Amino acid sequence: MSVAQLSGGRVSAAAIRAARREPLVIAAYVVLAVVVLLAVAGPWLAPYDPDELYTGPVMGAASLAHPLGTDDLGRDILSRLLVAARASLVAPIFVVLISTVLGAAIAILCAWFGGIIDAVFSRIIEVIFAIPGLVLAVLAVAMFGKGLLAPVLALSIAYIPIIARLVRTNARTELAKPYIAALRVQGVGPFATCFRHLVPALLPALLAQATVGFGYAMLDLAAISYLGLGVQPPAADWGVMIAAGQPSILAGAPEQSLFPALMIVITVVAVNIAGARVTAWAEGRDR
Repeated sequence: MSVAQLSGGRVSAAAIRAARREPLVIAAYVVLAVVVLLAVAGPWLAPYDPDELYTGPVMGAASLAHPLGTDDLGRDILSRLLVAARASLVAPIFVVLISTVLGAAIAILCAWFGGIIDAVFSRIIEVIFAIPGLVLAVLAVAMFGKGLLAPVLALSIAYIPIIARLVRTNARTELAKPYIAALRVQGVGPFATCFRHLVPALLPALLAQATVGFGYAMLDLAAISYLGLGVQPPAADWGVMIAAGQPSILAGAPEQSLFPALMIVITVVAVNIAGARVTAWAEGRDR
């Protein structure tokens, strides 16, 4: 037996042991993989055009032709659910990426230079932190119009203080350690110190906060669409579907709201579980 085969056998055995020890984490990874697949291939997997009216009976029950039933306009719920996955996942990802990059950059800048730079940015961050993200998103929609772009940018700005305050505290602690002083004595430049040493040390905290931020961003964007300020009908979005199906609940047909709500809950829970595991691995607590 070759070394590669032995190594592959050890990796497979370790993976099997990890799966047995943490089945909930494995289930979370599987759920996320399925959701990502739906977001990528949803338009091709959808059995009907998501905007096609009266593909079946109005508020029709589940059937072979419509596995999840039809909505109040006779549109196939499964098709709309699949197509809506892309917008419902991509928008929160952009919020997390923008807020994490900008928040971490501002925090490292404040921690590194301190003084007036730290004081000015800290005051600005405190002012932004005092404004709820959802309120800021509504104000952005009022100024720039309905759609996803304004809420995504507004929520990105609203989440920057959360990232910045966390990273600034950790960065100040890290910069006070002896190895940073040793690097400076050796003549290592600030950029090399930050990107090679400081940023990797801050990654566990960033991963943890980004995971939590994704869940909040998904819920906030769904709420904005639910209020009619985000994705506009007839475009498919999980928040839009929940709002459109609300009257149907009283008519005894909750499917239109139930399934997108379940998708949001399941996705957020899976992200939090998987994110906690990734954070533990990044911190070196993976055993």
